[in-house]
Amino acid sequence: MTPDFTAASFKTSSYTEANGTCVEVAQVPGFVAVRDTKHRSGGHIAFPDAAFRAFVARVRA
Repeated sequence: MTPDFTAASFKTSSYTEANGTCVEVAQVPGFVAVRDTKHRSGGHIAFPDAAFRAFVARVRA
């Protein structure tokens, strides 16, 4: 199954620097997508929810 992010709302981190150096994330059922704030038209990479949560937990640790 390929997740459809065409209607997804991407959110930018509140920690984004003034120059836009950050990533944005969006969720659809079962998946999270990440894209570059500076290159929004460049596409995104999608991860299953569980994999993304594990990644975030590891970064926080």
